[in-house]
Amino acid sequence: MTAGESAPADAVPDRPVREAGDPYVPSARRLERERFRRARARRATAVAALSTLITGAVLVTVIVGSPGWPRTRETFFNAHYAREALPQVLDGLWLNIRLLAVCGAAVLALGLLVAVARTLPGAVFFPVRALATAYTDFFRGLPLIICLLVVVFGVPALRLQGVTNDPVLLGGTALVLTYSAYVAEVFRAGIESVHPSQRAAARSLGLTGGQALRFVVLPQAVRRVVPPLLNDLVSLQKDTGLVSIAGAVDAVYAAQIAAGKSFNFTPYVVAGLIFVALTIPMTRFTDAVTARMDRRRAQGGLV
Repeated sequence: MTAGESAPADAVPDRPVREAGDPYVPSARRLERERFRRARARRATAVAALSTLITGAVLVTVIVGSPGWPRTRETFFNAHYAREALPQVLDGLWLNIRLLAVCGAAVLALGLLVAVARTLPGAVFFPVRALATAYTDFFRGLPLIICLLVVVFGVPALRLQGVTNDPVLLGGTALVLTYSAYVAEVFRAGIESVHPSQRAAARSLGLTGGQALRFVVLPQAVRRVVPPLLNDLVSLQKDTGLVSIAGAVDAVYAAQIAAGKSFNFTPYVVAGLIFVALTIPMTRFTDAVTARMDRRRAQGGLV
């Protein structure tokens, strides 16, 4: 529309023209859209809450009304035995937390090292790539419980000088060996997802192959695989309880001791609920990180 032309008679402006410096005033159409969205969100929340209440009521009715519920409640949900076992389980939980911290750091370091070894280019590095591939294939296929049994009971049987017989250290070693194989594949997927042009651009700027990997490829790869790495750490947190098969008194073994004294399985339920309470915040944090990275990727802010 030129300066000499006037607006059509039927063209009704959505809002008056805002001059420079005037405060922003949302249009009536936008206010209506926002009211509609809020009403729809409230309606969806109400429907979700109602359906959740109905589902919970049905489940409670079915479980509590079952013929064996009184016996099950006495055996697995006894408040007296729960109060007795809680201090012992919490004492053992400290071992699980320490194992998670130490083994988690070792898993990340070893997994990244194996992933880098698997992606080294050139024929001269073929033995390194073959060893890294064999390691990941073997420990990803070997059940964790078998790895724990072999390491915890097999290593002391060798009677090697200077090798520890501590079940906690041996159990942690088995956890690191198994989870590093999974984490290595996660890191390798992140490294291979970086476009080759990134490495080529780094080399064209004068960086060596190692510098391009360290300063260009790895930062992008690690950012891309943060959500699956957090999921692996959640799994590791739960599996630290398996060191109890070696005799280490963690939360699970403490529950087993308490259950053996009372012949009641409530301590196992207490230990399980504590692990769930520890896992849920980490899971929600993983979901939040994933959602944030998805938003950044959709906006073009994540390379």
